[in-house]
Amino acid sequence: MSKNSSHINPPKWSTRLLRLFLRGQYLEEIQGDLEEIYDDLLGKYSKSKARRIYHLEVLKLIRPSLIRKFSGSQKLNNFGMFKHNLLISIRSFQRHKTTFLINLLGLSTGLAATLLILLWVQDERSVDTFHEKNDQLYWVMSNFSINNDVNTWNYTSGKLAEALLNDFPEVEDAVRVGNDFFRPRGTIAFDENYFEANGLFASPNFFEVMTYEMLIGDPEKVIADKGSVTISDEYAQSIFGSIESALGKTISWDNRIFSKEFIVSGVFKAPPKNASKRFNVVLNYENLVEADEWADHWNGGYAQTYLLLKQGTDVDAFNAKIADYLTINTDSDRFQLFVQQYSKNYLYGKYESGIQTGGRIDNVRLFTYIAIFILAIACINFMNLSTAQASKKLKEVGVKKAIGANRTALIFQFLCESILLSIIALVVAVGLVMLVLPQFNHISGKELTLISWKEYILPALSLVLLTGFVAGSYPAFYLSRFKPVTVLKGKFSNLRGEEWIRKGLVIVQFSLSVIFIIGVIVINKQIDFTQKKSLGYDREAIITFREAGSDYSSPQPFFDELMKIPGVLSTANMSGDFLAADDNNSGFSWIEGTEDDDNHLFDSPKVGYNFIETLGLEIVEGRSFSRDFNDGVGSIILNEAAVEYMELENPIGTKVDWGDDREMEVIGVVKDFQYGSLHKKIEPLIIQFRERGKQYFIKLRPGSEQETIAQVEKVFQDVFPGQIFSPSLLADDYKSLYDSENKVADLSNYMAAIAIIVSCLGLFGLAAFTAERKTKEIGIRKILGASQLIIFQLLTNVFTKTVAIAILISVPIGYYIANSWLQNFAYSIELSWWIFAIAAISAMLLAWFTVGIQTIKAARQNPVDSLRAE
Repeated sequence: MSKNSSHINPPKWSTRLLRLFLRGQYLEEIQGDLEEIYDDLLGKYSKSKARRIYHLEVLKLIRPSLIRKFSGSQKLNNFGMFKHNLLISIRSFQRHKTTFLINLLGLSTGLAATLLILLWVQDERSVDTFHEKNDQLYWVMSNFSINNDVNTWNYTSGKLAEALLNDFPEVEDAVRVGNDFFRPRGTIAFDENYFEANGLFASPNFFEVMTYEMLIGDPEKVIADKGSVTISDEYAQSIFGSIESALGKTISWDNRIFSKEFIVSGVFKAPPKNASKRFNVVLNYENLVEADEWADHWNGGYAQTYLLLKQGTDVDAFNAKIADYLTINTDSDRFQLFVQQYSKNYLYGKYESGIQTGGRIDNVRLFTYIAIFILAIACINFMNLSTAQASKKLKEVGVKKAIGANRTALIFQFLCESILLSIIALVVAVGLVMLVLPQFNHISGKELTLISWKEYILPALSLVLLTGFVAGSYPAFYLSRFKPVTVLKGKFSNLRGEEWIRKGLVIVQFSLSVIFIIGVIVINKQIDFTQKKSLGYDREAIITFREAGSDYSSPQPFFDELMKIPGVLSTANMSGDFLAADDNNSGFSWIEGTEDDDNHLFDSPKVGYNFIETLGLEIVEGRSFSRDFNDGVGSIILNEAAVEYMELENPIGTKVDWGDDREMEVIGVVKDFQYGSLHKKIEPLIIQFRERGKQYFIKLRPGSEQETIAQVEKVFQDVFPGQIFSPSLLADDYKSLYDSENKVADLSNYMAAIAIIVSCLGLFGLAAFTAERKTKEIGIRKILGASQLIIFQLLTNVFTKTVAIAILISVPIGYYIANSWLQNFAYSIELSWWIFAIAAISAMLLAWFTVGIQTIKAARQNPVDSLRAE
């Protein structure tokens, strides 16, 4: 080789190609010969020509006799390697039982919690998606602008469906159904038996557009005329004993809208569990029009309108076309129409100022994040303990590499052990899910099953394999790269980077745990706040129920009979639903000569005599409705918010116009009270008088509730024969307003407990590892006079600092998340400093307790045994 051979630089890509394909035993000799050839070529030719000849010489060498083998008996070797690694993994699990059990318990628990949450999330996301033409099915909504505010309503005119179908070519079909306020319920009578009905007014093409399977009858004809109804299979079973015997039967139906007979013309399969609308009877919408002509009027909001848009329709462009459609037909420019996909209304049903701002999707996102957090905590445990145990395998790595094991084999071994543990954890997790699913359904109010497990097996398996790969990646790719001589001589450092990785993972883990603790405290405090906050009315010892018949005679005879019962203190009634707070009216004005003062919108509950006294509302000025003053529809009562809004200095006697032909007079002012839930702020109210409302309230004498309710039921059956008596406590009904939040609170409590337990398991494992690694140090310190307290401090200090950093990181994040969630309430708790202090102290105490179990055990060990430890 020439003197300048050290300076020869042959083309890089050819050299790399040579190293890739050439057998190892030939590589050094051939590469040296080629460098001498290249040196000679540089002496004879230009550099570019020398390079071309060199390339050609390299390509000539790539022939079967010199190329390394990439196949042959590899399948047999791989299978043997797999069996070998599987055996080593099992032996490793047996040798390190504590670590194995901690890893298995933590990962399987985290996976089980994640799978449960994902089942819940999937169920929420599946609501109303069962319709065959789901991607074409839309719900027409309207934005109503008034007084610089925009209200979004999901109900429209009864004429709108047919008009949109006729006037817009994008509409393939259209359906109108009665809105939630105009739902025929009441009782159905057959053979002197009574059954509670939950009906739905709908246009004749309802079953053609919506996917509710028709079991008996023609979907196009079952509700084609006003005298026919179709009922669900479950309802048919309860009334007639079988679905076949239902057809052609005559039933009597009495509700607040009508009282008439119908012929059963069909039976449909009851709406599936993931349907947002529940009903057991469907009848022609014309029955509602017959009972109230405004149901088919442009200015009536009696209907909900569903459209089937043609494939390929640009929804944004269609919304622009229909936005001002009502202006033409109602002479009002206050309405703007738009459509939203029908299946999205369940999750995205919250609007503010005409803009979609959330809804149930907020809870879906919340629990999706919780699932990710729990799984992240479990995976961090797995990764932490895997990296900790991996450092014990350095000599094993060195020995295997010294006797010929290549890096690929070592990577495969480490990944095999990690993935095997992950798969075992998945099997255990599925078992846990099956075990706790009934309890989870009770808490969440769902009916989840694992029948459709095939949908989840591939994602779950992919998740587990990814977890195993990530957890085993550190020992697989990092430790396997070191030279065996360095490791076997003991010159291999203790890897400060490894320690910092573990500390970083613990910080992330406990940060998530502290956020969980903050969330649980805030959610539970807010729920407690909603239940204990003074609402401005009395909800204790008051029962409420409805009379659903069509008779609107005076309720006074009923009240007179109720007042004869010793346990009844007072009675009252109203129209609408007090807790739903959905009764509002526009068109109010009170300042003469002002053009802008012509159409104010107010919440406007309509109540009967004695309502204010029964619910304990406080009169601050004027008086309540009274027979002594012959009060009627011309008398109204304001709340304080309305007085302030109307800027009335002397409200009593103020005349308020409603529409074109009605004038009302303010006779009293009540102290502000919560009309509806705390999600809604206190609004200006105009309380109107209606004597014949069908929601009843009875205040009971404390101590005799059960006996009194039984007597009330007897009077109810005597006065309203054939009606079903279904009382409930007003306090319980109020609690049900927060059913969603209560479920969130319950699930959060359980999931937070799981996250904290899994975090502590990981910390316990790391503490055990740390104590084991410092066994000799502990023995020496004890011989030199160190007390158990000093040993305890030595082992806990590092974890204390780590958890303290986690607290500092998590508190501001927890504050942001909690504050965002509380924005859903008009009235909420204050985020006091003690909430975060409790979370921080709890996390620190948990960490100390977890680590303390191991450190005390290590501190009490005999130093002689410690010094003998290897």
